[in-house]
Amino acid sequence: MTPMDYLYPEYEVVRDATRCIACRVCERQCANEVHSYDPELNIMKSDSAKCVNCHRCVCMCPTHALKIIKTDDTFKKNANWTNAAIGEVYRQASTGGILLSSMGNPQSYPVYWDKILINASQVTNPSIDPLREPMETRTFLGKRPDAIDRDKDGVIDPSNMPPHLELSVPILFSAMSYGSISYNAHASLARAARELGTYYNTGEGGLHEDFYKYGPNTIVQVASGRFGVHKNYLEAGAAIEIKIGQGAKPGIGGHLPGFKIVGDISRTRMIPEGSDAISPAPHHDIYSIEDLRQLVYSLKEATAYKKPIIVKIAAVHNVAAIASGIARSGADIIAIDGYRGGTGAAPTRIRDNVGIPIELALAAVDERLRQEKIRNNVSLVVGGSIRNSADIIKAIALGADAVYIATSALLALGCHLCRSCQTGKCNWGIATQRPDLVKRLNPDTGSQRLVNLVSAWQHEIMEMMGGMGINSIESLKGNRLMLRGIGLHQKELEILGIKHAGE
Repeated sequence: MTPMDYLYPEYEVVRDATRCIACRVCERQCANEVHSYDPELNIMKSDSAKCVNCHRCVCMCPTHALKIIKTDDTFKKNANWTNAAIGEVYRQASTGGILLSSMGNPQSYPVYWDKILINASQVTNPSIDPLREPMETRTFLGKRPDAIDRDKDGVIDPSNMPPHLELSVPILFSAMSYGSISYNAHASLARAARELGTYYNTGEGGLHEDFYKYGPNTIVQVASGRFGVHKNYLEAGAAIEIKIGQGAKPGIGGHLPGFKIVGDISRTRMIPEGSDAISPAPHHDIYSIEDLRQLVYSLKEATAYKKPIIVKIAAVHNVAAIASGIARSGADIIAIDGYRGGTGAAPTRIRDNVGIPIELALAAVDERLRQEKIRNNVSLVVGGSIRNSADIIKAIALGADAVYIATSALLALGCHLCRSCQTGKCNWGIATQRPDLVKRLNPDTGSQRLVNLVSAWQHEIMEMMGGMGINSIESLKGNRLMLRGIGLHQKELEILGIKHAGE
């Protein structure tokens, strides 16, 4: 027995005996085997130690007999040695292994989106009614040309235009690999991207053969492990993303455990079934901006210069200097992922302690590129806990061209943020490869919910822009005069490039 074995479980399953009819729905729905039936007593029992608080049983119980509560049986209160800190020491002392966690950083660090307010028009700069007046949410990602050539009729000559991505709304679905999430989750993202006129990202797991038909709305990723990368894959997507890092685990590679490498995932990633898919921390052909430039142009050559190249990096303390180098490498788009970005699995210590907020990283990068007069060389896409349409408005006003969403997209698909993605037992059919669980997510329903979410955000974006007296995303981009900080100190305001509320 270890010290952890004597502790009460983190979550407690509470069953109302007067409501429970022993229908065994909870038993069938729980992938973690929390619930069991006792035939002698004709009652349901619960092993709370196995519960991850995913709420599947609570949602499916026909008589509302269940609820999950946080246990109040904890260690003696200590502001320094918290319940979680002690429990983690016990676990590592028992196993000798690193702690793994999924989803984004849950620590109580500042959320700068919530400390930024949006300005509104009043008398001298009247607001715009988006229901009755034109409002443009379309945007283009890629290098801005120095000049535009037109023919004698004034029509733009496309031959000298660099490749672009056209978005009907400045929202893309961020990288989530096939393997870390299910086939049905990928199908939902791909269908929604096509219907919305935007793009979804394959992540570093390659592209399933069934999804090549969504190529015009697909961003294919080239990561350090090169899983699933081949000529047809590169040609299938509308853009190619070189993944250097991600917000949840800056400076390290990825790891998809062997129990998820089955069937189509093995074939798509081009690795044997059951083998761990371990991405190296660095790309072993990139040790400088010059090396990165060589890969950028190799990918451009391989695709006849028809596709924009994205370079994705994590938000770290010197991100502005890094972005400056990337902008000079020939990349068309820089994607920056903040420290609250999600993941299927990451070392807990790295997820919770490495990286910086996307708000500060974005402002610093945009300002650096403007100072160096190379801002038009690249577009900026940012991610890392974009939770609602107001976050998007603030990101664009701070200098982003568009945003990546991932966790919010998974929530739209039914995720309950139980943070057990790394186990492969997702009860909602999202972060799992078990056929009995995957089928719980209907791609028709999933894609419609994603369309609903983005459509709702688009309406809200237009409403907020109208209230600001702005009628296009392009006019909002980098317009920091429309933002004010509240509860921020002078250095934070200086980095964000905004004034305090009341100024």
